[in-house]
Amino acid sequence: MAELSAVTTLTDGYAGGVGQPDGSQAIAVFLVDDHAVVRRGMRAFFEMLPDIEIRGEASDGRSALDQLAVMAAHDELPDVVLMDLLMPRLDGIATTKAIKQQYPSVEVVALTSFSEAERVHGALEAGAAGYLLKDAEAEQVVAAVRAAYRGQVHLDPVVARKLTRSLVAPQRTATALTNREREILVLVAQGRSNRDIAKALVISERTARTHVSNVLAKLGLASRTQAALWAVREGLVPGA
Repeated sequence: MAELSAVTTLTDGYAGGVGQPDGSQAIAVFLVDDHAVVRRGMRAFFEMLPDIEIRGEASDGRSALDQLAVMAAHDELPDVVLMDLLMPRLDGIATTKAIKQQYPSVEVVALTSFSEAERVHGALEAGAAGYLLKDAEAEQVVAAVRAAYRGQVHLDPVVARKLTRSLVAPQRTATALTNREREILVLVAQGRSNRDIAKALVISERTARTHVSNVLAKLGLASRTQAALWAVREGLVPGA
């Protein structure tokens, strides 16, 4: 990751995280990439941030799943997995799918290259919550991890445009939604978490979660990311 050295300003003015005055929990991150130099760079980068803790790393998907199984047995699962998509033995898409099936609370942020729109679309289907290009700025990497931890989606602008163009819209339209569900869809497309949606609409977080599930079911979508891209495609919110 070419921009990992440009991280010295990321901690400036930041408040929150483990070891800080508010005593909040750090975001536990697990790194998966088949290039040791990339893993070292990412580890050095994240270790500079007060709110992120590296929980472990793996060189391929199979090794990642093996290590996560051990961590789950000790109740030490990470909050976010930063996942390379192109790896030997088990690629990032298959690994993401397995993680989301076995450990639904673990979020995955996928890494890809400019020419891999199809692979990113596959990662979206598998349940990834973030998508970055391999040459992403350091600020984008940490923003994606923090967004995933908050239950939000972070897309690289180039990837977002590619996916929006390539997304096959479901046969159902926004007319299938109630007015409240349309409000929910717009907020999801804006990257709002269930908690944010609840506050904005003065409803409980459980009700917000139920509305989001209903929106996905009515539109035949599998994830919040798909819902966001669908809303952009349908003109409900401005595109990237």
